[in-house]
This record gives sequence, C-alpha cells and structure tokens, in this order.
Amino acid sequence: MDLAFTPEEQQFRDDIRTWVHANLPPAISHKVHNALHLTRDDMQRWAKILGSKGWLGHGWPTQFGGPGWTAVQKHLFEEECARAGAPRVVPFGPVMVAPVIMAFGSPEQQQRFLPGIASGEVWWSQGYSEPGSGSDLASVKTRAERQGDTYVVNGQKTWTTLGQYGEWIFCLVRTNTEGKPQTGISFLLIDMKSPGVTVRPIVLLDGEAEVNEVFFDNVVVPANNLIGEENKGWTYAKHLLSHERTNIADVNRAKRELERLKRIAQAEGVYDPATGGATALRFRDEIAKLEVDVVALEMLVLRVLSAEKSGKNSLDIAGLLKIRGSEIQQRYSELMMLAAGPNALPLIREAMEAGWQGDAATMAHAPLASGYFNMRKTTIYGGSNEVQRNIVSQTVLG
Repeated sequence: MDLAFTPEEQQFRDDIRTWVHANLPPAISHKVHNALHLTRDDMQRWAKILGSKGWLGHGWPTQFGGPGWTAVQKHLFEEECARAGAPRVVPFGPVMVAPVIMAFGSPEQQQRFLPGIASGEVWWSQGYSEPGSGSDLASVKTRAERQGDTYVVNGQKTWTTLGQYGEWIFCLVRTNTEGKPQTGISFLLIDMKSPGVTVRPIVLLDGEAEVNEVFFDNVVVPANNLIGEENKGWTYAKHLLSHERTNIADVNRAKRELERLKRIAQAEGVYDPATGGATALRFRDEIAKLEVDVVALEMLVLRVLSAEKSGKNSLDIAGLLKIRGSEIQQRYSELMMLAAGPNALPLIREAMEAGWQGDAATMAHAPLASGYFNMRKTTIYGGSNEVQRNIVSQTVLG
C-alpha cells in the first residue's frame, strides 16, 4: 500500500485543518488535550457543529447526506480532528446504527432516523451486552414478543456506554427460541422515553457513570421500528460490529496520546537520557516500541478502509484491528501513569479540576490513574480480544 498522499489529498488535509481550527471551541480542545471530563453538552456541541457542516456522518455516502469522501479523505479528516483536540464523535448513531439503517432499513426508516443522526440532534445508545451475555451475543435473552402492530420488550442490557444521555437505543432482542441461537435474534430501535425503560448508572472507580444498566419492563415498541426481517438481526449485528471494531482502534487518538506521553515523560525527566540517565533510556525505548506499533496500526486502519471502499467484508481485519488498537490504548495509558509517578494517583475529578494537586504542570498530567483503570475495558468490550483472536484464526486457518 502506497502511504504517500497526493497533492489533492494534502490540500484536502489543509482545508480540514483550517476549518477545524476555526470551528472547534478552545475550551473543548483544552479538555481533550488534558484528558479532562467532557460533559454531555461538550460532546453534543461538537457533534452539532459537525452536523451543521454535514460532516458528523463523514463516512456516509452522498445519497444519505454524507460528503461521499474516499477512505483516505475520511482518515485525514479524523486525523486532523484528533490532532486539534476535538472530542471523539460518539459513535452509536453516525458510525454504528446509521450504516445498518442505510443497508437494511426501509426508505421510511431512513427518512425518519438518519436526519436526526446526521445533525447531532438525537443521541443514540447501544443495547447489545447483557448480564452473562457480553462477547457471546448469540445468548441474548431480552425478549420481544409480537402483539399485533407492536413488540412488547422485557429484559436487561448492561455496560451501556453513556446510556444516561440516550434518547434512542438500538437493541438485539430475542424473537424466537427455536433452532440455533443466532437465528432467533432481531434488531429493534427503541425510544428510551417509552414507559417501562429504566436507566441505572454503574459507578466506576473514578466516580463517573460512563456505563449503565438499561431495564425494559413491558416496553411497547411499534413493529415498524424493526430493522429488516424478524430473526435476521444477527446478520445486521455483524455488519455493525465491523464498524464498531474499526472505531475502537482509534489510531488518530493513539497518535495524539503518544505525543502527550512524550510531553509527560519530558516533564518528569524520563525522556532525555542526557538528564534522566539509564532510566530515561529504558523508558524512551518503551515509547519507541509503542510508536512503531502505532504506525503499524495506522497502516492496518488504511487497509480496513480500503477494503470497505471496495465493498469487501472487513470483519476479520476489523477484529485484528480491534485487538491491536485496544492493546495500544492500554500501553500508552500505563506508560503515562508510570512516567508521572505519584502525580498520576488522584482519582477525584472535582479535586483535580480545582487544582488540588498543585501547579499547572502537574494538572496537565491528570487524570492518569483513572485513565489507566478505564482503559482496562478496551480488550473486553466490542467482543473480547480472546474471541477476536478465535475469529481471526478461523478466518485465516479455516
């Protein structure tokens, strides 16, 4: 693969960079560069800015209101946004459910749901995992029973990221218990304001409720919210998962965080062997190995995007991408924590944002310990890495 960009692509990069710097609110960029807490308003404000330009769905084809960019252009756009300190686009709407609606939804569903996703007005959540049914999605138990023109949904979803903000949720539900487990699953869109939907936060070590439990108690859902055919949801779920696992890798954030790691290491005296001695030399070796892996990850991302552009199924490659990307996220978060030493310890967000640890230089290191703990999840969600290795091995070895 030729990684050299054409003059036209370089001009595209320059245009994106200029626009992002002109439109990204500095307060939000400051939070992203220093790993500070982003509020719902922060995330949705940026989403609406992108939506007003028609770029929230930057991977969408023109027929659905997207810019119709090439794989390289999409990559350059994401790279410039990450470099500037833009928040990650919350993926559940524009990156995950939208492609499913485009590929398998009816024209009426496309007209109904896609505009709100493209504008950033509607916040979507994902209802896949359940207690005892994480990576093994075929064992989902949340039941949807057809009653006339509606489904009645009962069950529970868990680890629902940012579900406390959700307005709509796409769910895998069981509509048939006969035959193979995969053949009885359907893909249903549910209004989270419906009676019987309850969201309960799961408080993590850092005091945040990033994930939630979602309960469905006799929730009535119109049958026209069913995507595609009943009992064919497993096919649609696999289509979505290829997008999710590509998104999890997030190579552009890895590149930005690599630079942050270098800044922290320099501030702590463990980057320059001339001042840090053998300790700095060994630590710099670890950073160098990480940087090589980030470059390799970027090439793998381009390979996946090229496969998608040509219409090939990139699920097997996306699984490998998810493995490498999630492991890299864990490595850079661990190296940041090790570089900062005791300055990485505070976990109370309010205290950190009030300057509790001391000077501004120290503040820039926070919250490293909580970031380290949070990144433990990356090798589990989106299909655990052990399961992904099985998928890759079966694809390669048969």
